[in-house]
Amino acid sequence: MLPARDPSSGESDPPPPEEARRLGVSDKLKQIPQSLVDANSTDPALDLAENASLLSLSELDSAFTQLQSRLRNVSLQLGVEPEEEAEREEEQEKEEQPPPPAKAGPRRHVLLMATTRTGSSFVGEFFNQQGNIFYLFEPLWHIERTVSFEPGGSNAAASALVYRDVLRQLFLCDLYVLEPFISPLPEAHLTQFMFRRGSSRSLCEDPVCTPFVKKVFEKYHCKNRRCGPLNVTLAAEACRRKEHMALKAVRIRQLEFLQPLAEDPRLDLRVIQLVRDPRAVLASRMVAFAGKYETWKKWLAEGQDQLREEEVQRLRGNCESIRLSAELGLQQPAWLRGRYMLVRYEDVARRPLQKAREMYRFAGIPLTPQVEDWIQKNTQAARDGSGIYSTQKNSSEQFEKWRFSMPFKLAQVVQAACGPAMHLFGYKLARDAASLTNRSVSLLEERGTFWVT
Repeated sequence: MLPARDPSSGESDPPPPEEARRLGVSDKLKQIPQSLVDANSTDPALDLAENASLLSLSELDSAFTQLQSRLRNVSLQLGVEPEEEAEREEEQEKEEQPPPPAKAGPRRHVLLMATTRTGSSFVGEFFNQQGNIFYLFEPLWHIERTVSFEPGGSNAAASALVYRDVLRQLFLCDLYVLEPFISPLPEAHLTQFMFRRGSSRSLCEDPVCTPFVKKVFEKYHCKNRRCGPLNVTLAAEACRRKEHMALKAVRIRQLEFLQPLAEDPRLDLRVIQLVRDPRAVLASRMVAFAGKYETWKKWLAEGQDQLREEEVQRLRGNCESIRLSAELGLQQPAWLRGRYMLVRYEDVARRPLQKAREMYRFAGIPLTPQVEDWIQKNTQAARDGSGIYSTQKNSSEQFEKWRFSMPFKLAQVVQAACGPAMHLFGYKLARDAASLTNRSVSLLEERGTFWVT
């Protein structure tokens, strides 16, 4: 068994000291090619394999059935009620039947799909601040922390299927699905270890915010009020009372894995894929996750001619996985038609209120004055908020700050590795060091709205 991977490449804090539980995967999943592995990894530094043959998603689903069975067994061992387990099995039997076409309904299920350091915490607040939306901040973090897989290079592809399965239940307000993955385990559906609880207004409002309990430490406590440990039952009930459901995730990488959710008649899925200039992403990651980029820093400091090829391949693989998902979304296959929107962080930073209105119009949800007020107050701050995950900033200035601190030779490496993705998203190449730091030279092509109804 592999130890649980350090998720510092994701938007997360250092893991708790408790040892994570581990689950295995069938031998069939060991055959998954490395190219598919890299496309779903949350780590920006992953190797690519050459000359790999792809397995079909149907084969992955077949192999994944064994993993689902193990997850159910773990749930039973951890004390999940038998009635709840029977309901889950009944739901799974329904899901195995060909679902009818999804019908548009009043309740929307919005997924903000991103990668680390693309501004997803900031954009996620556009949905978090709306009172009729139940919003969750990175709930899949718990799965990444507690599920590991047998050796064989299949962990990322298999984890994508686990994420998909959990994501479906979360959209259905079955928050109990997270309990087996929270460490230490919740007791009587109470936990003080829900990741970034304070970034979810819905988890800090009445009646989910229960009376504060003295001497009970909650690492990710609510920001503006003191609450007792999170009651998962109360949170699930609050989710069902809200008109809409939204969550953000940096651990979903391949859009095609979401097809069963788009076709589920119980859901009305809307996917918003957030992208950012890969040069800006790398600059931000080298600050936020400094330990992961020691090789890059050494290369810059010592003035070596070439960066190690494996580092360049990792960067290229990350950019390609994002580009391939975006290309699929923009092609609008039948199952995704009207359900996909591509958004550039730079456009949000320059015109936050306009882009918020476009995203809400795409999702089919009326935008409230509450959200508009929050955007006005938090995108025109005199100075940026503290912390690497701050959502308070002068957004019109923030998005280009990387240009004035990135060495040109580092920008050249990104441009060479991520050229196809940059072309698709409308990011211009810097010709030289002077154009990189010249504010009058725009590195952003003007584009229309990236979605089709």
